Amino acid sequence: MPQIRVLLADDHVPFRKGVASVLSAEGGFDVVGEADDGLQALELARDLTPDVILMDLSMPVMDGLEATRRIRQELPRVRIVILSVSYGAHGILEAVLCGASGFLPKMIQPQELYGTLRQVVQGQRAAGDTTRKG
Repeated sequence: MPQIRVLLADDHVPFRKGVASVLSAEGGFDVVGEADDGLQALELARDLTPDVILMDLSMPVMDGLEATRRIRQELPRVRIVILSVSYGAHGILEAVLCGASGFLPKMIQPQELYGTLRQVVQGQRAAGDTTRKG
């Protein structure tokens, strides 16, 4: 199986670097770019055409939902998984309506993250354990 090309979009650099490190350690994932905000995520998505974007819900300049909406309009093959500290049924529904293929809490375990990324790249929708708060 070819490596899954991942773009990370999160305004918290330590979190973003941690996710990049976790994905690199697993193998099978290639972090092709990192964005600080939704607008930069849109621009990098255009340039890099990743397989999947891990998109923070709350970011400056352009939030994750608006970035998801725009990316899915321009690049329908790119899958997007929303990451958030706060979530609920409304947030998940809004993410799906914007075109997200998945929604995960930031407190996710690495194995669940790997599985979710693999699922969405294969065209399946995925939602993590939304019973955890974090």
